[in-house]
Amino acid sequence: MMETIKQVAKETAKAETFAGTYYVVTPEGIVTDSFGFANRAERIPNQTNTRYGIASGTKLLTAMAICQLADSGKLSLHAKLADCLEIDFLAIDPEITVHQLLTHTSGIADYFDEEVMDDYEELWQQTPVYQMRKGKDFLPLFQQQEMKEKPGTTFRYNNSGYIVLGLVVEQASGLSFSDYVEKAIFQKAGMPRSGFFEMDALPEGAALGYIDEENGKWRTNVFSVPAKGGADGGAFVTAPEMARLWQELSAGKLMSKEMVASLLAPHVQVEDDLFYGYGGYMKGEAGRVYKHIFMGYDPGVNFRMACYPETGHVLVVCSNNSDGAFELQTAIETALFT
Repeated sequence: MMETIKQVAKETAKAETFAGTYYVVTPEGIVTDSFGFANRAERIPNQTNTRYGIASGTKLLTAMAICQLADSGKLSLHAKLADCLEIDFLAIDPEITVHQLLTHTSGIADYFDEEVMDDYEELWQQTPVYQMRKGKDFLPLFQQQEMKEKPGTTFRYNNSGYIVLGLVVEQASGLSFSDYVEKAIFQKAGMPRSGFFEMDALPEGAALGYIDEENGKWRTNVFSVPAKGGADGGAFVTAPEMARLWQELSAGKLMSKEMVASLLAPHVQVEDDLFYGYGGYMKGEAGRVYKHIFMGYDPGVNFRMACYPETGHVLVVCSNNSDGAFELQTAIETALFT
């Protein structure tokens, strides 16, 4: 089985021109491999311990931070926004709850509304991307926009909601969002190579994100994503450390098992067998969850993680290209389960 996974992954990576790392935890052991370059100009290859951006995969970290703070009594999952955040709400309904923000049912306007635009880079034509380094920097992008729906009525994937959650974490903890996550999650889970790095000051071993043009040329994503990631996306991790995070979380080492159950419960039905919990999707039926799904997509970033609670399998795919992670994940899952 291990050799089959490795061969299937190799063939798929070649067909998709995949650049990145996959890391599979199975009951029989670990399978991993890397492809492409972390730095194309210097021809530095991607490796197992390469640090990759994970875009919206970061929302799992944000949800974990909120649940930790709720676990310690510093906030309530059902607290109203007005009771746990001191900002000028302007057009944002102060009656929105933390739970609604976590489940994308808050109804607030999204600063990246995919019904209006489909290219994340469009955002930075008017707003200097190099200024986007803290959660509060994003508030002008949505703070005065009218509510989209009544809170609690509609699932609508929402980056703005997670920006707000990051501000809630800061007020409840007294730390910046990135400092809190690095201290309470990365350090406790044993993730020393993970962090929130500034795009113009990346550390050793961090992969540059690449955007391929139709004319065959390419460019990095330094001007295409915020200068520093935050609560809605942009953390850097290694593939093995993300697998470790899931194992530490599942074992109840980062919060109480009761809170873990709440974090990973199917709170909102998105489609027939697809649900959303706090920070991630899941597949399930009749009260049974058989697959947790975490993902992130940005220009030059492509991340997928699938976790199977019944079998113990964990599959992490990190890419420093805009595409390819889903195709590689699908090929590996086919090899694993058929």
